[in-house]
Amino acid sequence: MSSYVPMTRDAYNRIKAEVDRMEQEEMPQIADKIAVARAEGDLRENAEYHAQREAMGLLQAKVNKLKGDLANASIVDPDKVPRDQVALGATVLVRDLDYQDEEQFTLVGAGDEDYDSGKYLITSPVGQGLLGKRVGERVEIEVPKGTLKFEILEIRYDSL
Repeated sequence: MSSYVPMTRDAYNRIKAEVDRMEQEEMPQIADKIAVARAEGDLRENAEYHAQREAMGLLQAKVNKLKGDLANASIVDPDKVPRDQVALGATVLVRDLDYQDEEQFTLVGAGDEDYDSGKYLITSPVGQGLLGKRVGERVEIEVPKGTLKFEILEIRYDSL
């Protein structure tokens, strides 16, 4: 996977606000709970203390990951992407060549992904396989489950 993280300015601002909220609100709350648990005495058998230390570690890991995404962010202006090929923000209608059914993917940047609703990261295998393709092209995309074979039927940019 490449080190750059494509995203829109809105996604960048949302992620930055989330990091700020976690650092300014959640971390101090957990630190206060750790202090209260520490005051209860023996730390070796203090389940609350260990639970809060683990919560702090998990939160810090999430903050670090999001900060890494922000540091490697490549801001993409959705108004400047080519409309005749698949790019960030495209909703792509494809025909699965193995099952002959149609599927739809919307390619999004970091912070906007929601695989259950068909919003795939542009850096995912499906996103990378569709990137730059045009209507009528056939693609084969290697994914962990095998090879997906699609024909591109339509490219829309109505979500922008």
